[in-house]
Amino acid sequence: MSSAVVRQWYRDLAMGVRFTFTGGREGWVRAVLTAVGVGLGVALLLLTAAIPNALATRQDREQAREDRGIGYLADNSRSKPTDKSLIVADTDTEYQHQEIRGRLLEPEGVDAPLPPGVGKFPAPGEMLVSPALSELLRSDAGELLRGRLPYDTVGTIGETGLIGPGELAYYAGADGLAPRLDDSVVARIDRFGLSMVEQPEEEVDPILLLLTLVVFVVLLMPVAVFIATAVRFGGERRDRRLAALRLVGSDGRMTRRIAAGEALAGAVLGLLFGTGFFLLGREIAGSVEVLDISVFPSYLNPSPGLALLVALAVPAAAVLVTLFALRGVVIEPLGVVRTAKPARRRLWWRLLLPLGGLAMLYPMLGQGSDNGEFNEYMVTGGVVLLLIGITALLPWFVEAFVARLGAGAVSWQLAVRRLQLSSGSAARMVNGIAVAVAGAIALQMLFAGVEGRFTESTGQDTTRAQMELTLPKDLSVSAAGKELRRARGAESTAALSTTTVSATAKDPEETTEMTVGDCGALRELAEISSCRDGDVFMLGAPSDPTVTKLVTAGNTLYFDASYSGEEPGAEIAWKVPAEVRKVPERADALRTGAAGLMATPGALPAKAETVFYSTVYVRTDPRVPNALDEVRNAAVAIDPLIRTWEWESTRRVDQFADIRTGLLVGASAVLVLIGASLLVSQLEQLRERRKLLSALVAFGTRRRTLGLSVLWQTAIPITLGLVLASTVGLTLGAVLLKMTGVPVGVDWPSVLSMTGIGAGIVVLVTALSMPPLLRLMRPEGLRTE
Repeated sequence: MSSAVVRQWYRDLAMGVRFTFTGGREGWVRAVLTAVGVGLGVALLLLTAAIPNALATRQDREQAREDRGIGYLADNSRSKPTDKSLIVADTDTEYQHQEIRGRLLEPEGVDAPLPPGVGKFPAPGEMLVSPALSELLRSDAGELLRGRLPYDTVGTIGETGLIGPGELAYYAGADGLAPRLDDSVVARIDRFGLSMVEQPEEEVDPILLLLTLVVFVVLLMPVAVFIATAVRFGGERRDRRLAALRLVGSDGRMTRRIAAGEALAGAVLGLLFGTGFFLLGREIAGSVEVLDISVFPSYLNPSPGLALLVALAVPAAAVLVTLFALRGVVIEPLGVVRTAKPARRRLWWRLLLPLGGLAMLYPMLGQGSDNGEFNEYMVTGGVVLLLIGITALLPWFVEAFVARLGAGAVSWQLAVRRLQLSSGSAARMVNGIAVAVAGAIALQMLFAGVEGRFTESTGQDTTRAQMELTLPKDLSVSAAGKELRRARGAESTAALSTTTVSATAKDPEETTEMTVGDCGALRELAEISSCRDGDVFMLGAPSDPTVTKLVTAGNTLYFDASYSGEEPGAEIAWKVPAEVRKVPERADALRTGAAGLMATPGALPAKAETVFYSTVYVRTDPRVPNALDEVRNAAVAIDPLIRTWEWESTRRVDQFADIRTGLLVGASAVLVLIGASLLVSQLEQLRERRKLLSALVAFGTRRRTLGLSVLWQTAIPITLGLVLASTVGLTLGAVLLKMTGVPVGVDWPSVLSMTGIGAGIVVLVTALSMPPLLRLMRPEGLRTE
């Protein structure tokens, strides 16, 4: 391109920019509407660009306060206190299904490390809390939680010690933790920020990679469509202005470059608006929690490279979209040919886009079943082409459909005639929703199809117990079991302890497991007809001859045998009684995999209880509100180091759950963008028709009729758009399922819900556009300059 051509492009683009800002009130309104539409899309793009940094910052904050992992003082149970040592006890808990991070702190020296976000250690009986936990404790909703945290709040945890503003966390002062060091719940450390235990790097599951790619494409495609739509606001008025430019001597190419300059100005102004929307949204994000995920505003900083990419891509796209839109418009000095009946749209080239997308995805069918790898570029390209195919097919679909519509009520005829004359504008308005709905349907099908692959059974029967409590080793299981049995919310409890017995007290080679509990608790594991305290049982028929050899009447076995080089054990001797009955395991045993000996407490030496690892299983009372939290409160009252877990029958793989959470969070943001952008687009179309609406009212048309006509003009294209979106979405979903080797099945509730959400957004936007519509119908709308 020669320098003269470059200068000509520059002059024409600059003239278009001047027209944008010197075109009077009309020009400014058009520029602001364009900027708002583009700005909303830019804000979401910047938010997307900030997500990697937000995730990395959250991970860094989590790592900085880590107190479990590589870096423990060697063998905590035998480590010695120093000037730099700190004892930390893990007291994480849950409250009404919200996770609460808790730590007890006992500094042992003047240089003990402070956790991030903490300026001073709380004294015993005091605690520092996160702002969200402080608010919860002060509210009526936190009444039950206040009983579980019997500490005086003396301060808050700073931002550097939290992973998000909505996190519930506390640090409480404690004493007497040293005798309870156990390397799991209570540990002695000399710094925070310990490295997590290193795990071998796992290969990314190809289906998870596929899910991630599709989620990003589906969430970003509507944004691109909205930006492309926004830069075409005021298209008809713009073309009439360009006809005036032809009248004073400009040629066709020059007018197109001037139009591109106007679009460029609107896009640059949109970048400024988008930056403002992003900064405003970033501040709002600090007070919003979606699916238990919250971030501080400082987390949301897009990387300079991605931000620069957005800043360059949006204006460039605005220019290209404008030039593409004007390719079929003949701008003459006395008018614009588009005001006449447009030529019928051709279908063949519009079909090439979705067919091309299917062709790119076809080679990867079935790869997921063999754990094969998907080509990221072909996946992204195929999904993009299929979704862009909607934007190409929808104008043809709307035009072909409305051309066959006929007589009806006056409001219907007004709407149909308007759609027949400008079906392209109507299709552009709903393109974004159609793309979003199609992508959402495909993703819902994919998630529903592969969910079973990433959902594993825990083996826990939630009808038998709803909670499991692990007791510290130094806590008497008999005393704790009695207290928990009386807890409000506990219908019944089963306290089961395990230990290992061996044939020798030193360096044993032959061992077997022993389960201890009262008769009621043992019946949760085995079918026992008669039982009394002092009985001993053999669970099942042991396949290991060692067990049979050990469990011989009169044999002496030892609890807590010791090994060379380790701390000496208690080495408690116990003689196997004469009668050891064999009992079969229950088909629905409370704890699967139990084997070996089972004994009631009366059959064992009293001091043997000190070597038990004990768990209490609780069946909650369904008549008691918040029964789980009542039991947790009772457990903390017994000992704050009791760990509690709510039972779940299934558990999802963390990565799958994270991707689904990310989809829902992103979809929420896209839905907000859909509604806002559609409202702006609707207002822009009404503004362009202000004179027409005022003229119709002046000739006696009822306002109710015009209101219904606007509703029909929105309802017809959105219905067609949702039909097309459902078709493409189901097709894409079926192809993605075939790629993963999963049988194709349609998740109809999800399909209907996604379609319903899209229709609901349109109804809401139409309702919000009614007040401006009534104002535009006033006689003042006939005035002109």
